[in-house]
Amino acid sequence: SGFTDSPSARSVCLPLSLQDSPLCFQASFWLELHAANNKAERTDRARFMKSSVAGGHGAGKGRNGSIDKIEAFDYLRARRLMILVSNDDGIHSEGLRALSDAMKSLDDVVVVAPDRERSAASHSLTLHRPLRVEEIRTGWFAVDGTPTDCVLLGVHALLPSRPRLVVSGINRGANLGDDLHYSGTVSAAMEAMLLGIPSIAISLAARRDFRFGPSARFVERLAGYVLGAGLPPSTLLNVNVPETAEGEEPRGFRLARQGRRRYSDAITQHVDPRGRAYYWIGGDEIEGHGEEGTDFAAIASGMIAVTPIHIDLTNHACWEQLEHMELGWP
Repeated sequence: SGFTDSPSARSVCLPLSLQDSPLCFQASFWLELHAANNKAERTDRARFMKSSVAGGHGAGKGRNGSIDKIEAFDYLRARRLMILVSNDDGIHSEGLRALSDAMKSLDDVVVVAPDRERSAASHSLTLHRPLRVEEIRTGWFAVDGTPTDCVLLGVHALLPSRPRLVVSGINRGANLGDDLHYSGTVSAAMEAMLLGIPSIAISLAARRDFRFGPSARFVERLAGYVLGAGLPPSTLLNVNVPETAEGEEPRGFRLARQGRRRYSDAITQHVDPRGRAYYWIGGDEIEGHGEEGTDFAAIASGMIAVTPIHIDLTNHACWEQLEHMELGWP
């Protein structure tokens, strides 16, 4: 199982270190262009740096008048092609670093992520206070807001032009079934989709040992496919990678539909030292409905689950049943 390319396109199959399922993607244009861009980039970067030194753009002078610093992000802004990376685990997440490193093989990367963990932030926006942004290092921006805030700020304020692709993750823990409605990771990708930008959300379905290597390697290949072939309109890809032992890889990947998940009692009540009640939201998973073809079934079989998601929440299946409602109104 996997993506198919068009008959007119030359394809390249990259084994991905998986047992049975190489990921094939269209490469008639993208691979040659990327190789040419790598060569052209070195020339462009040298020219930019030379002009920056000559004209003083982006250069800082030391006490002796020599050039001691050139802001690399000025070059990145001038080049205008880039991938935007975000998450909901926060700017210091190991999964975010793994994702950023993987995307660097495809294009320049700008990271715009929350300054702290914002898990389960869903698609919320910050509307009642200003947002603060800190560039903690070149091309890495920490935002005191939600994942959706980060994507909006990145696209409309921090980047010089629209990114080619937005990738959100790598999340610490699965985003399967009903999780999609609460996930900040998925919502960051969804905001990009609403802005008309191809997007991917990726999560590692682990509880304790978070080995991000297999997830990073897979999303690198998947992002390469998306950059070359695109996605259907108003569609994002939600990816869940199963937990693997050290040195192992997932068995492969498959397209999977969204399943259903059921949790235990979601509210627990406690009493603080002053005798006042307080509550924790969140319970353990009782079961994930693992019908064949779902994201749960794919993960249970050791496969990566790739689920196409769109924003239309209309229940088209019940349209005929409800279109003849008689309410006596007005």
